[in-house]
This record gives sequence, C-alpha cells and structure tokens, in this order.
Amino acid sequence: MRKLTNIVITGGAGFIGSNLIRYIFEKTDFSGKIINLDVLTYAGNPYSLDDIDKKFGGSQYFFEKADIRDRKAVDAILVKYDVDTIIHLAAESHVDRSITGPEEFITTNINGTFNLLEAAKNYWKDFEGKLFHHVSTDEVYGSLGDEGFFTEDTPYDPRSPYSAAKASSDHLVMAYFHTYGMPITMSNCSNNYGPYQFPEKLIPVMIENMLTEKALPVYGDGKNIRDWLYVEDHNSAVWTIVNNGKTGRTYNIGGENEWENIKLVNSLCEIVAKETGKELNYYKKLITFVKDRPGHDRRYAIDCSRIKKELDWKQTYSFDSGLSETVKWYLTERSWIENVKSGEYLKWMEENYSER
Repeated sequence: MRKLTNIVITGGAGFIGSNLIRYIFEKTDFSGKIINLDVLTYAGNPYSLDDIDKKFGGSQYFFEKADIRDRKAVDAILVKYDVDTIIHLAAESHVDRSITGPEEFITTNINGTFNLLEAAKNYWKDFEGKLFHHVSTDEVYGSLGDEGFFTEDTPYDPRSPYSAAKASSDHLVMAYFHTYGMPITMSNCSNNYGPYQFPEKLIPVMIENMLTEKALPVYGDGKNIRDWLYVEDHNSAVWTIVNNGKTGRTYNIGGENEWENIKLVNSLCEIVAKETGKELNYYKKLITFVKDRPGHDRRYAIDCSRIKKELDWKQTYSFDSGLSETVKWYLTERSWIENVKSGEYLKWMEENYSER
C-alpha cells in the first residue's frame, strides 16, 4: 500500500470529485491533506463540500481556485502543499457541449493535463513515493455492438470531441510513464450517477424535468445502452487503485448495469411517482423522443474483471438501490439544486436546449 500524504484532487468541486473527497474523509482512515484544485466552471460548486470544509478546512482540507491550464498556478500549489499525489479529475465532460463548442474541451482536457504532467515531473524530480492517477472514461473506446465488452486492451476509437480529448489525455499520461518513468495509474469508468451530479446529465435532467412538468427528452429511439456506475462505487475503486494499483496500469471500472435509455427513463418515472405519490402516467406522458445527437454511440459495456481480480474490488450498490438513493437525494436536497441552477448553466441550457 502506498503512503499518501498530500493529495491534490483536480476538479474536486465537480460531481465525481466532490463525492471522492467526501468518500475519503467519511469512509477511509486517511489522515493527510487533500487540496481541492478547481477553477469553478459552471459545473463546479464548492457548496457541495460546505460541510466538509467546516469540519476539516484548514487542517486536512484546503481549496485552491485555479485553472489546470495555468502552469504558474499549478506549480505554486504543488510547492505550497508539498504534493506527493495527484488525482486528476478536472475535465470538460459533457458530450453535447463538446459538439456545440469543442475548443474548451481541447484546451482543458489536453492542454490542462499536459500542464499537470509537466508541473509534476519538474517538481517531483525524484519519483519515489509519488503518484499521478488519471481518471478517464469508457467513451474513449468508441461504440460496441449488441455483444462484447470494453477491456483495458480495447483499441481507442473516440467518436466525439469530448472522447477524443479524453483519449488524447490518456495517451499523454501513459507517455509520461514510458518516457520519463513517472509513476502513474489510470482508470476508465462507465457512466456515473448519484448525489451532487450537475443537472445536465441524463438522470438528474429527467428527475428535474419530472418535478417541473417539462418534457423528458430521449434521443433517437431510446435504445442506446449505457453501463451505470454508482458514484460511491466508482470512488471506492479509484481509492483502491491509488493505494494499491500497479504503476503504469490501467483499470476499467464498471457498474455491470446495462440499461437502454428508454428503460432507464421509465424506471425513473416509476421511482419518482412512488416518492411523490403521483400516478405513473403523470410522468410517463412527458417522455418525448427527440432527434438523435451526432455520433451517438450505441452501446457501452465495461469488463471490470481486472480490478476485481487484481485489487479485490467490487461494487456495493445494485442499480435499484443506487437509483432509489439518487432520486431521494434529488427530491430532498432542493437547496443544492437551486444553488447550482444559475448563471452560465442556465444561459447555456437556454441557448442549446430550448427544445427540451
């Protein structure tokens, strides 16, 4: 097991990042420092970690508002906290947004990752006791047919500006391992869901639209398939890799929960109807099929046998339990929802999703 002392988590105010920080403080015995490095784009919200800041701020938890594309800022943070571990989550991540405006995805996901790698290489010099963990996506593998699964050896075949930018960053990270000997680990995960997810992704969009009686937009015929992973299970896997993963190794993390989009939306309607006391058809009648997006991959499915066999990891949430917990959270935490639904997010949604 690695000895982790001072960890920078990039994108720590985002969905997965905030849940990871919460997981480390609440579910592990980590006694070092966590530095949340986040530029606070529309999808980053420090409010998600307000309770963590009140409990651990100034002793174990520190927030640094900085852009990973700003090399001087990154250099200064590594020196200030004597960082020995970087868990890199910061990224532009929404496929639809990458189609309408790809430039931010290139500069953040590729150039930002390059900045972090260069800063770490130059600051660490001696790599002993250091680690750069890169969090990526199964979308870099492209699209599957009706059968088969993505493995760590599946050739990359990205289909959107988002997945292409993430694929590029993956290759950069692995190049720094092979070229400079930088100790890295990498993970490629399937679709995450759970608390604190910004309301632009499928599950929170559907829940929010149900509660406001808006159309439930489903792309194409609704039969695109995704493998859904509860965010806490994802973060337990990341923590396992960071502590025990083999240097230079990639690990796929999946929920082993394949669902057609339309079946998922119908299931959400059933759960929300039960929780709100409404008739099922009250929500199902809102389902609206819309024009498919360009390059929409048909099916993703992860083979996560490597991390299970090598690191003894497994999921703890079934899809039913995870989805139920997620719906209850979004129904309960209305102040968080209202807090994040402002500014750039609303402007972008109005400009790009008025039909929804």
